[in-house]
Amino acid sequence: MIRVAGPEDMAAVLDIRARVFIAEQGVSEEEERDGRDGEAVHLIAFAGEQPVGTARILTVGTTGKIGRVAVLASERGTGIGKALIEACLVEIKAMGLETAKLGAQTHAIGFYEALGFAAEGPEYLDANIPHRDMLRTL
Repeated sequence: MIRVAGPEDMAAVLDIRARVFIAEQGVSEEEERDGRDGEAVHLIAFAGEQPVGTARILTVGTTGKIGRVAVLASERGTGIGKALIEACLVEIKAMGLETAKLGAQTHAIGFYEALGFAAEGPEYLDANIPHRDMLRTL
């Protein structure tokens, strides 16, 4: 199950992100906690009763920027990441926005291409990890 996260879910959202980005990928806490969570719509994914994935959406003009997509290692390969992105796209469209954008870690470009995103622009480093911007018109 995936739903929009409420205030009661934020501890779980931040825990998932800390486990994936800080513990696994070595992103600093300062970079991961960028101060923008209060302006974002957060989604949370569950396996049974356990929170196992999350993503957030920031609004930039007519674009929904998907970010902080994280799925616990034990749940990767189960379809939760795909379901999270699809839920983000539904939410972005419901917000009346025209485009979805995300910064994909380069190893995940194929994953996002399969969901209708197209890479654009040069590769860049974000938290010392190679990324490319990807867009999808809704």
